[in-house]
Formats: sequence, C-alpha cells, structure tokens
Amino acid sequence: MSKRVTLFEPPQLDESKAPIENVLDLTPVVDIGPDVFTNTRPLWHPPGARGIYGGAAIAQCLAAAMRTVPADFAVHSMHCYFVLAGDSEIPIVYHVERVRDGRSYITRTVQARQRGRPIFTTTLSFNKANSGGKKKLEHASPAPSVSQPTPGPGKRAFDENGGGPFESARAGIVNRDSNPEEKKVRRWVRCRGKISDAGAQHAHLSALAYITDSFFIGTVSRVHDIPRFSSAKELKMALKALKNPSDLDNEDIVRALNELKEEETTELQRRLEGALSKLNDQKGKEDHKEIGMMVSLDHSIYFHNPWKFRADEWMLTEMESPWAGEGRGLVLQKIWAKDGTLIATCTQEGVVRLKQDEPVRAKI
Repeated sequence: MSKRVTLFEPPQLDESKAPIENVLDLTPVVDIGPDVFTNTRPLWHPPGARGIYGGAAIAQCLAAAMRTVPADFAVHSMHCYFVLAGDSEIPIVYHVERVRDGRSYITRTVQARQRGRPIFTTTLSFNKANSGGKKKLEHASPAPSVSQPTPGPGKRAFDENGGGPFESARAGIVNRDSNPEEKKVRRWVRCRGKISDAGAQHAHLSALAYITDSFFIGTVSRVHDIPRFSSAKELKMALKALKNPSDLDNEDIVRALNELKEEETTELQRRLEGALSKLNDQKGKEDHKEIGMMVSLDHSIYFHNPWKFRADEWMLTEMESPWAGEGRGLVLQKIWAKDGTLIATCTQEGVVRLKQDEPVRAKI
C-alpha cells in the first residue's frame, strides 16, 4: 500500500490566493480534537536535505496557533526545536495546546507529529494590540541603504509541481574580506503573487515565518567561504541537472544560477567556472575544508511590528554569524519591511560539521 501524503484529498488551488497561502493551508482534524490541524497539501523536501523544508513546519505551527487566539492578539515571539526530519510523504498533524490566556499575553505550544512522534515543537507568545500604554520606550535598528531589486523579464510563475512560493535576490556581503564573525550577508525576499485580503495579516505572518528559514544556517559556510558542493564532480552534476526553484537547495550555486540567469547568465557562468577551478585547485591541500553535515537544531523569531508589513513586498534580510564551534554554528537575522521598519529578529543554531579524515561517530 502506497504512503498517503496528506490525510485528506487536497482541494484545487485557490487562484484568489498567493501561492504561499495555498502551500501553508491547514485543514482541521475534528475527529481528533478541536485544536488539531493537518497540512492540506504536500510539503517541499529540498534535494539533499534530511527532511521537509523547515520553514513549512515553522509557518504551519504558527498558522495553527493563530487560529486559537483572538484577532486583536498578534504573535511577538516563537521558539522552535527541530526534533526529527519530517517526511514529505507522510501527513503532519499539528496539536495546539492552550497553555495560558491572559489579559495582555497568550501562550500556546504546538507539536508537529508524524506517526505519533513529534518532529517539531514550538512555544509561541501573543500580545494584545496597544496594551503597552500611551507612553512607550521605542528604538529599532535602522535598515541599511540597499537598492531594491529591479524586475526582470521571464520570471517563473508558481507551479504546485515545481516553482517556489517566494523569490529572493542577493543584496551583497558587508565586510567581505574580514573575519567570518564580521561579515553580514544581505538578501531581498518576498512572496510571489499577492496575498489575499481574506488571508489578512495572519497570512503575511505565516509567510514571513516560512521565509525566515531560507538561507539561514547556510550563512555559517558562506562567511567561511566554504562551497556547499563538496567536489567539482558534484558542481558539474548540479549544473547539468538545473531545474526549477523548488528543486534547488538553500545557499547552493545552482539556486544562484536559477535566480540570476535571465539577467547575468554570462557573468554567473564565469563565476561558476571559477568556483569549479577553485575546487579543482584545492584538491590535495591540507587546509581544504568541506561541509560534511549542516542541519538546523533550533529557530527563534521575535516579531516586532506584526501589523506593519506585507510579505508580498520586498523585505531586506541581513544575516551574520557571531560564533561557530563544537560542530555547531549560530546565525542572527534582522528583517526590515519595504519602508525600512524592523519587523523581525531571528536566531538559529545548527549542526555544522566538516568532513573529517576519519568519520565522526555521533548521532543527533
């Protein structure tokens, strides 16, 4: 008997919604309980990854929790742990627990389970709008001055069998020639299409949560200038097998080619060939480093201005890694809205192991 990807037969895509709204749609499972939900549609498993894209679990847990709180409360923080790799060929069931309902703050926990086992868990806190009083202490990191991406011809439309629900563009690296802890990697991100009025701010928040996991832990390897491909052979194979955005892994050179090929095919091909030559030149060197394993352990999001942004407009992200060691790495991320409002600060720690001369015998 074949595996069932979703508990219920997925409905037709709702053309009035943005692609990401369809991706993150939840279905209540009333037979199990009042605060239990499941993924309506299949979830993406990035090639080479251990399981489903982590942003999907983050966003759907948030979406499930938001269904259990009043409309005048907005999420201000969520703290997540990746427990097991999610299987894209098995339904996920999200169990929401109503921990506390206060006048100004509400707390929820959500467990994402497959086959009865938790694969992801998060605790979320919601704050009532305008509960801080008229007198306030306020400050925020200003947005860097970075030009927004210009639209290019031939952009791919979302396809449930292919294209991804959001797009991104590189915005440069600050302190490129400095030490790893001093570098800052910037990107522009936004959802494809336009988020519906029916989805309202809940849809924008879920979309933001989904995007926060993209390009995140990979920052550790980027600030060390370590290619995500472990060999020249792998890079050649990736170039030959170039497909659509949802077939590409975070931070890899193939995704960069796909994002920019319409505008700078020649330049990027030159860069890729240079990377290929560099990989060949590094063979046999004692200091040559290759990523052996990279997987997220935990993920936190602090939502600063949940009502003051649109996820379908360009948002600027800036990532830096203040520390790496003991086979782990830490990354910090700031996200600004189109108008420069700081809307979120995120942290993520993950396993980042280099290939060793002798295999490291350890389980996560």
